[in-house]
Amino acid sequence: MSTSARMLQLLSLLQNHRYWAGHELAARLEVSPRTLRRDVDRLRDLGYPVDSDRGVGGGYQLATGTALPPLVLDDEEAVAIAVGLQTAAHGAIAGIEESAVHALAKVVQVMPARLRRRVEALRAVTVRATWSRAPSEAEAVDPDLLITVAQACRDDERLDMTYTAASGEGTVRQVEPHRLVHLGRRWYLVAYDLTRHDWRSFRLDRVGDPRRSGVRFRPRELPAEDAAAFVRAGIDTLPRRYSVDVLVHAPGATVRSEVDRWGTVEDLDDHRCRLRMSTDTLDWPAMMLGAVGAEFEVLAPPELVDVVADWGRRFTRAAATTREAPSSG
Repeated sequence: MSTSARMLQLLSLLQNHRYWAGHELAARLEVSPRTLRRDVDRLRDLGYPVDSDRGVGGGYQLATGTALPPLVLDDEEAVAIAVGLQTAAHGAIAGIEESAVHALAKVVQVMPARLRRRVEALRAVTVRATWSRAPSEAEAVDPDLLITVAQACRDDERLDMTYTAASGEGTVRQVEPHRLVHLGRRWYLVAYDLTRHDWRSFRLDRVGDPRRSGVRFRPRELPAEDAAAFVRAGIDTLPRRYSVDVLVHAPGATVRSEVDRWGTVEDLDDHRCRLRMSTDTLDWPAMMLGAVGAEFEVLAPPELVDVVADWGRRFTRAAATTREAPSSG
């Protein structure tokens, strides 16, 4: 067995068993204690924190390090990580979607085809269970498309693709991909559009047949603070059906924690603030106002008053029905 292969086997053994007696580990690797010590030193040089106990009864174990070195995974572990990352990429845990896609791109790149087929089979029969509303069928993004675009972003490689605008018009685009952004329930690609000679953000659910061209490019400077700010600026310029304006009897910090990036909060005093947002549906601001848990007054639009009144009637009926229901005891 070569030294490299033996070190991989040693790393796998250390990762799968908390503590190894020195003589047991040497026997498993079929090497002398001296060779084992040299291999352990090589792992330490690569950044793996291996603790050792000296003496006749001494042994080895992996310790907690200051940085994450490469991991050795068996087939089942690799499949589990890929499936978990796909789930996280689609919003199972808020805030880590983009990191999950970048990690998934790295895992899939080195994954054998047989394991990718297992990942796809598991994904096909797995039901997402999250507190956020799942994307509609039209908004859903295929994991393979996500991986292809993420790898092109990582490698600074031009991407050929088709894109369908909101009007339904389809075009062929060649872009220099910059970053993926997960905002709300949607994924966006921020890229320099070589067809339009300008920066654009593309909804990934409208991207079709992305193909890596193999042509590398020198990254351009993005005309925004970051990719997420670029996408938000583009979304803010889109016309919305409703302009919401609400006086909330709660501190601004409390309201901001619920509203996050979906609206603006103006502090009026220590106990009141003004919430403004643009939206195509009034159920979303009604839900956020309910989550704040404070009194509020709707200043605009009048349609939001109707929505709140309808919700109030339904909640009141539900509460009355619950009180009147006979006990099961």
